[in-house]
Amino acid sequence: MMCIAIGLNLLPVFLTTISHTFGGASGLTQEQLGRLGAWTFAGLVAGILVTGPLADRWGAKPFALLGNLLIALGLVAAALASNYVLLGAAVFFLGLGAGLLDMVLSPVVAALNPTRRSAALNWLHSFYCVGAVVTILAGTLMLGAGLGWRATCVVFLPLPAGLFLAFLPLTFPGLSVEGGRMPLRTLLRRGWFWAALAAIFLGGATEAGMVQWLPAYAEISLGFPAWVGGVALLFFSVAMAVSRMAVGAAGARLDSYRVMAWSCGFSVLLFVGGAFLPVPLLALSLCIAVGFTGSCLWPTMLAVTADRYPEGGASMYGGLAAFGNAGGICMPWIVGWVADRRDLHWGLAVSALAPALMLPIVLRLRANRGLPPASAGAA
Repeated sequence: MMCIAIGLNLLPVFLTTISHTFGGASGLTQEQLGRLGAWTFAGLVAGILVTGPLADRWGAKPFALLGNLLIALGLVAAALASNYVLLGAAVFFLGLGAGLLDMVLSPVVAALNPTRRSAALNWLHSFYCVGAVVTILAGTLMLGAGLGWRATCVVFLPLPAGLFLAFLPLTFPGLSVEGGRMPLRTLLRRGWFWAALAAIFLGGATEAGMVQWLPAYAEISLGFPAWVGGVALLFFSVAMAVSRMAVGAAGARLDSYRVMAWSCGFSVLLFVGGAFLPVPLLALSLCIAVGFTGSCLWPTMLAVTADRYPEGGASMYGGLAAFGNAGGICMPWIVGWVADRRDLHWGLAVSALAPALMLPIVLRLRANRGLPPASAGAA
């Protein structure tokens, strides 16, 4: 999970630097910067879609190995990229490797913890946030030292390379229950599952809009120096880790649906406040707080769906992860598109639509959680 964080969090720290490197004196447009984030998440979704059905057949281990290898190669390609298109290709392969890992790690951990999936998956995904903290902190320090994003890519190369070697001798568990696997086409006939797909799409969008644009927003719209944007993203990731660890530690004592509903409501308020409050420090603080309120949406939605369909296998996780990361493709681009036409204040405010739309879906899923799958399919 920490290795996945490299692929998805290195780019935001260096957005403004990359803009000047490849865009000349005027820099790249905000839409072009948003497109880099979209390419990363496109690779992520492609990796997830390819891996899901194949992992059910071949197991998780080959994809854990290949995922780390692709991230290592993506870091090398990013460090050597000489133009915008080559950098876009490099971040696509970073996302592709992250997608392979993201696909297999959640079902592996769920298989190892069948009676406490919500807690286990929140703990697992909290280490993505820990990895994000390490990535952002190292990137910010490298930026402050004037070493740049190319050198930072080289610094992180030993982690995926080392993980590739570490996974080689390991044995991985099966990814579905002993009674057999429910085919994805069967799941797609369930109305409850479609609602879960929509919810995790919006949960992914809630995270990604802020993750991709927070450093640039702090610098361009709030007037802070570049290093403050990196520190803000660092604190955002710390808030995400703390939230997921808290949900993981609470375990079954919390109602997963209530946690998601309250998280959605508070996230809407924080997005709007962070976008429009006239006091820059307060606005930035509210943006950081979105990390705490929104971070549990993704792993908790994975867990409640796995609880309802324990025989779903890797294909089910693949569908959920693909929809969640599709939200990550759309929202950074939408923020940049709106910012080009208005400003980043309005661009960031649009992100509030994601948790606002997710809230009624979560409440509907909670109302139907006790129904048998056949009844839920008609709901």
